Amino acid sequence: MSSSKPTETAATAAIGGFSPEIRYTPAEIEPRWQKRWAKQPDLYAAEPADSGKPKYYVLEMLPYPSGQLHMGHVRNYAIGDALARYMWMQGHNVLHPMGWDAFGLPAENAAIKNNTPPREWTVSNIAAMKRQMDRIGLSYDWANEITTCLPDYYRWNQWFFIRMFERGLAYRKKSKVNWCPKCCTVLANEQVINGRCWRHEDTIVEQRDLEQWFLRITNYAQELLDDLGKLEHWPEKVRTMQRNWIGRSQGAEVDFEVEDATHAPDDERQQQHVRHKGTAVLPAVEDAKTTGTRITVFTTRIDTIYGATSIILAPEHALVKEFSAANPDLAEQVSTLLDQQKKARESGEIGEIDKHGVFTGHYALNPFNNERLPIWVANYILAEYGTGAIMSVPAHDERDYEFAQKYGIEMRIVILPRRVEDPSGNSAAEMALPYTDEDSLLINSCEFSSMGNKEAQEKMTAYVELNKFGKATVTFRLKDWGVSRQRYWGTPIPMLYCEKDGIVPVPDDQLPVMLPDNVEITQEGGSPLAKIPEFLNVICPKCGGPARRETDTMDTFVDSSWYFYRYTSAKYDKGPIDPAAAEYWFPIDQYIGGVEHAILHLIYSRFWTKVMRDLGLIKNDEPVERLFTQGMVIKNGAKMSKSKGNVVSPDEMIARYGADAARMYSLFAAPPDRDLDWQEDGVAGVSRFLGRVYRFVMKAAPGMRQPIAAEGNQLDAAVATVLERKLHQTIYKITQDFAGRWHFNTSIAAIMELLNLLTEHEEAIVAAVESDARARDMVTDLVLLVSPFAPYLAAELWDQLGGSSAVNKVPWPKADPGKMAELTMEIPVQVNGKLRAVVEVPKDVDQDTMRDAVKTNPKVQAAIADKEIVKVVVVPGKLINIVVKG
Repeated sequence: MSSSKPTETAATAAIGGFSPEIRYTPAEIEPRWQKRWAKQPDLYAAEPADSGKPKYYVLEMLPYPSGQLHMGHVRNYAIGDALARYMWMQGHNVLHPMGWDAFGLPAENAAIKNNTPPREWTVSNIAAMKRQMDRIGLSYDWANEITTCLPDYYRWNQWFFIRMFERGLAYRKKSKVNWCPKCCTVLANEQVINGRCWRHEDTIVEQRDLEQWFLRITNYAQELLDDLGKLEHWPEKVRTMQRNWIGRSQGAEVDFEVEDATHAPDDERQQQHVRHKGTAVLPAVEDAKTTGTRITVFTTRIDTIYGATSIILAPEHALVKEFSAANPDLAEQVSTLLDQQKKARESGEIGEIDKHGVFTGHYALNPFNNERLPIWVANYILAEYGTGAIMSVPAHDERDYEFAQKYGIEMRIVILPRRVEDPSGNSAAEMALPYTDEDSLLINSCEFSSMGNKEAQEKMTAYVELNKFGKATVTFRLKDWGVSRQRYWGTPIPMLYCEKDGIVPVPDDQLPVMLPDNVEITQEGGSPLAKIPEFLNVICPKCGGPARRETDTMDTFVDSSWYFYRYTSAKYDKGPIDPAAAEYWFPIDQYIGGVEHAILHLIYSRFWTKVMRDLGLIKNDEPVERLFTQGMVIKNGAKMSKSKGNVVSPDEMIARYGADAARMYSLFAAPPDRDLDWQEDGVAGVSRFLGRVYRFVMKAAPGMRQPIAAEGNQLDAAVATVLERKLHQTIYKITQDFAGRWHFNTSIAAIMELLNLLTEHEEAIVAAVESDARARDMVTDLVLLVSPFAPYLAAELWDQLGGSSAVNKVPWPKADPGKMAELTMEIPVQVNGKLRAVVEVPKDVDQDTMRDAVKTNPKVQAAIADKEIVKVVVVPGKLINIVVKG
């Protein structure tokens, strides 16, 4: 047996024979090992960079310390823990840390409800959850623990903010923001889900005008988009979600001048107005006068501009306010459109809103042909997207088509399908509207007619720029990240306001700006910090005059945007990270968390990484090499969560079945990337399986704690071949599962199949372990295969077998291809062309022996009884056909 296999130690001296009933008692085994592990602080510690081992950084997303884990958390952590243990056994230097995303509104809400300071509530919850994690047996390197609400962490949030301010990446402006009335604070765009707060599904987000701090994430929009191509080991659904959220659109901005309404139309124009219900395109005239106001429109289809028959503005567009100020009826109708838009946002149905609008009575001029386009306001145009104004081309846009149909606005066809065989055969009369295909030809477009749309887009954009009424433009759906929060429990923004010097950053040597204690916390608007004079009133570091602090705190997603870098040097005090440690450990080899973080957390952390790179702190462009998004745990038809009241506590499952059974069930019940429908009976079944493993190994343990004997019982050669083949096939499968898609459910099922075969031959194996290395390998490798999934049981059994080192540091068993091979093959046997039996024969058997072997099969004998064999036809490796008569 190799040196990695158990040997006798003083700590595991022979304990004599076992009673016939060997009982698996996790309630005794697991607490005993938990105490032993607690006395080994280096058991799961990462080794120095010069260890000579390949590094492996595995990480699960850090939790918010709500005070209680549920089985949804356990599933996430069990995946990462199994991987960490496996990588240790593969000889890697593993970093597997854990920390706490400890700032946030729930702590404030709890403080109000329970009259408990947020810090006290948070720290006590952390202690409770840490106890749970230790009891579950998770292999965390607690020496690198971080807690984001402590000054030694949030000091560096402030340091980063100042560096961004110096680079123009942090700035303050007044803008329309998302306001959650329940949180009493601003939300980033990414924190608004279907018009509602990401924390409160029942709370409608309002729009308010506030002065706020923003981070200029849009400076990195193109790089964030381009670098998705580097993330080949991320789920495609996550990359698609980010790609769509970044939302790159390439097109042109075009300026439409507003006609001076005081320039009265002539009779012909008046007739046109009446003939087209007051909303039509009016013919161009040379003497049109303009107000000097321009409506800038962004379009990706400038090739359809000759088909524009109106300009449509968002209800909140600045020009709409100007028009409404002079027209009370218009103002009232616009207010109705705003209410409709608000309700659609609240219901998450803004994309399917029933379209309504109002004609303003004003016109704008199409710069390509000087046609007068009626200016409308519509509820389906949003102020925050593009410029808040569109050129409406009803014949070639689905939303514009629907709107134009409702209000009788003219439709003009300006593109047709491209027909390679006969371009002249195109007919507008035959075409169904709206026609939106990009591969098209232009008509009714002056000198651009007959061009393909791509050529036309290039030439039209060049024409726009040449004549100075627009430009080629790339826009992004992604907006700058609003990070101001009007709450207490967060990182104070380290900026001062001085009447003489304006906005002044807090000097680095005065960081951290400490969050004061004993603050009266309410859910009224405005930060509670504004009510603390000793916090608010300070001296300007530039002029020495009076100044006041910023009283907003940072969005808690700032905390989680870089925490995984801090894990590599959690006690480092010369900067946010030790650059050498970060260079060694990054990128993260495997990151594990829910797909709900695909936009919020993951896009922010990618942005933060690029900023850190540009600050010279790191060299990597992306933080995560591989991302795995685990499925949810479902109970009673809904995701397990406290808000839904359907959580299952791991404490309950541990008390009944043990931690190993609870965590192993979470890996066994479904593939890790699929949702798991919680069934407690399944935990009980896994517990019974672990009991079988325990009994099998413990029966063999007495014979294995002694050095292997030169003489004694040996396994039957044929039995040993079958057992070794199954063992090595199982080793190979689980190794492949860890390296591939993590089908831990089938890995565990394979161990169950292996155990079934081993227990069939239990008596022979137990009798042979004293002197047969093959039998010993059956037992030890079974324990090693179980160890990533059931660490308590594996530790106990390894110790009972005489293991001299921690089981998670024992080398992973290797599959022997020679022993994996199937030595037999199954051959269908036909009699007169009809299948009568399937016979297992040795692979290397000759044809004569094969003929004789199949004739002795009972089913074949019954089929040929009392019949004369005419001939036996052998198709090597495929089938045998016996031809008989009589």
